[in-house]
Amino acid sequence: MAREAAPAGEREAVLKVHGLRIVLDPSGVDIDDEVSLQIHRGEVLGLVGESASGKTTVGTSLLNYQRRGAKIEAGRIEIDGQDVLSMSTEALRKIRGGAISYVPQDSSASLNPALRIGKQLLEILEIHGFGESQADREARRAEMMAEVLLPSDEQFLRRYPHQLSGGQQQRVAIAMAFANRPRIIVLDEPTTALDVTTQAHVLDTVRDLTRSYGVAALYITHDLAVVANLADRIAVMYAGRLVEVGTRDELFDEGHHPYSRKLLASIPDITGERALRGIRGWAPRPGQRPSGCTFAPRCDWVIDKCRAEYPPVEEVSPGHTVRCWRYKEVGAQAGVFETVELRDKSLSQRAADVREVISVRDVDAYYQHKKTLHDINTSLSERHCLSLVGESGSGKTTLARCIAGLHPHRIVGDIEFNGKRLAREARDRPRATRQAIQYIFQNPYSSLNPRKTIGQILSQPLGVFFDLSRSETEDRMADVLEKVALDASLLSRYPDQLSGGERQRVAIARGLAAEPTVLICDEVTSWLDVSVQAAIIELLASLQRDMGLSMLFVTHNLALVRSISQEVAVMTEGRIVEFGLVDAVLEDPQADYTKKLLSDTPTV
Repeated sequence: MAREAAPAGEREAVLKVHGLRIVLDPSGVDIDDEVSLQIHRGEVLGLVGESASGKTTVGTSLLNYQRRGAKIEAGRIEIDGQDVLSMSTEALRKIRGGAISYVPQDSSASLNPALRIGKQLLEILEIHGFGESQADREARRAEMMAEVLLPSDEQFLRRYPHQLSGGQQQRVAIAMAFANRPRIIVLDEPTTALDVTTQAHVLDTVRDLTRSYGVAALYITHDLAVVANLADRIAVMYAGRLVEVGTRDELFDEGHHPYSRKLLASIPDITGERALRGIRGWAPRPGQRPSGCTFAPRCDWVIDKCRAEYPPVEEVSPGHTVRCWRYKEVGAQAGVFETVELRDKSLSQRAADVREVISVRDVDAYYQHKKTLHDINTSLSERHCLSLVGESGSGKTTLARCIAGLHPHRIVGDIEFNGKRLAREARDRPRATRQAIQYIFQNPYSSLNPRKTIGQILSQPLGVFFDLSRSETEDRMADVLEKVALDASLLSRYPDQLSGGERQRVAIARGLAAEPTVLICDEVTSWLDVSVQAAIIELLASLQRDMGLSMLFVTHNLALVRSISQEVAVMTEGRIVEFGLVDAVLEDPQADYTKKLLSDTPTV
């Protein structure tokens, strides 16, 4: 765990938010309501919740900024006693980037692609009048780069954002946010798209800078495992309202709201001591929220009173508040988790007669003239799940694409399917082979054609691989949607009418429609909330078990591996550095790189 939080009473409250209400204009439908919180000097407050819960809307409101179509209708936001909501445009311009800074989820959104990073770093200092000369600002720039562990030489500073890795881009964004030594910093999911090692470095940077400068930080995320090692206090948000606020230890050891408990249960557990459990259903969006407690439709503790009336704020202990009619009963069972096993443990011991479905022998792969895979040897066994893990750029996706026949450049070596050598490109493979090996892509927002309905998307593989009548096609589509826990009523909808989790389930359904024997899942959960991620992992584990699928699961999250895989291959710099049964590799890693990945993986 991270450092112990100092008592709030011993620190200065830099930020105070009271009764904040944000609505859609002109309908008046609330996005956030009754939001009240404080952040003290040197404190990190973690704001957690699923997508569309209103977290980012609260974060941007601290700068008195809202996206088009939203407005702050009521409430008060104070920075050092000054009401931000009553400030003039000129005064706001001074405090934004000065007294309060913002780091967005997508670092590329905060960096100008047409300017070198050195110029951008100087600009933020010049705008807010830092120092008395150019030399002062250049000295501060060098200091900023050192603070985020990046080089400050002229060659690096002359790079454009696209010439940096994702982790480097995020570090530059953090350097810009801390440039003028702000009083408050808002970090909006700054590590969501990063691998665990880069994420660990970014979190260390945030922790060190907030501690060094006494900055009050609001860290917005959907992942409680991230804030477990960073935040002093945690505020849990659901459907636009804060449902529980308390210290890190209070939330993790004795959470009193059912939603807090379910978020904890959806965090992957690298030790394998408890089950991974998703949360059924989805958070209601503005304008669709039920009367009474908005969590009632998904709650295991619900009673009639919950559906009739929204609960008031109750104080569990000084500083620990909750909004739940049954918080005492929930709190009495805090810390109790299921220990149900998702993966088929009967396959966790390698049998001598196990049949290899995919065999990779001495494979090298290139991007143009650069070698990206080096002497790869591995195999995927029948009915097993093999995870490929490693940092971004380690070669995981390249290997997966080589197996699927999607790698566009030169490949050397042999890849076999059921003992027969595969052609390099999918288009050159027999139809039966293309049917047997199906690929699910990482991003559910770009893998589905936005101009086609879900029915048209699912009918395509059925039309390619089977000779079916119209009624048989419709029955197959309904059946495959049922397998991924979706209703056939979605067939007439378009992808933009679905949530991220629903889109990813449709992408999985499209792969299953071909009735494959091998399913390749390429970072299929990296864009999803932890609760949706848990539900997808549950789904894949059940499909593998019930349908006898062989699965290649590409991920940078070692904690997920324990929940779904029997075997794991650890990759770095285009090489496999460790391969074996999951329990053996995670409990007694031999490669230094594997040990580093394990140490960098966030855990509660």
